[in-house]
Amino acid sequence: MIGYLKGNVLTCENGIILLENNGVGYEISCSASVYQKLCSEKKGEVYTYMAVREDGVSLFGFISPEEKNMFLKLISVSGVGPKMGITVLSGLSLPELVTKIATQDVKGLSKVKGLGKKTAERIILELREKIGCVDQATGEVLLFNDKPVEESVNQDAVVALMSLGFTKAESVGAVKKAQDAGETQIEKIIALAIKSMK
Repeated sequence: MIGYLKGNVLTCENGIILLENNGVGYEISCSASVYQKLCSEKKGEVYTYMAVREDGVSLFGFISPEEKNMFLKLISVSGVGPKMGITVLSGLSLPELVTKIATQDVKGLSKVKGLGKKTAERIILELREKIGCVDQATGEVLLFNDKPVEESVNQDAVVALMSLGFTKAESVGAVKKAQDAGETQIEKIIALAIKSMK
């Protein structure tokens, strides 16, 4: 399984890059964030998912392990394949997507090109539970709308960050920092928190 590649970008076309690594060119369908970054810099790294199907093998690329983690959650939803997963991640930033799932914003999610209302509802229904997560350090399970972690901390933002692979302690700390910086909207809190943990 190919999970990560680093190299020079040979071509960029229609969301697909050709990345050269040790003399081999890998054709990768990318999310918008990594596509823009690699096409402008002409080199770089990409976290990948290899989809093996009867009609062939495809590589899908992401800007971070967190984005890849969300992609894997998306394609676990019935009716959402890898191409639709990439489309969703290209239509919405990671904080926007996590927020729309957390707040059950079907209308906002179905604005993604090619994503119908029923599929958006299914994504929210299936992922809202999966986005509740286990703190790897303590084994504690957290779900959206659970008892507050701490009264002053936005709980949904903490759970959203944990669902992307951060620990509870990291998530609480980053959310506090974002709130201390004056952010009040969950989407902006998550975005700033992710940025601060990079």
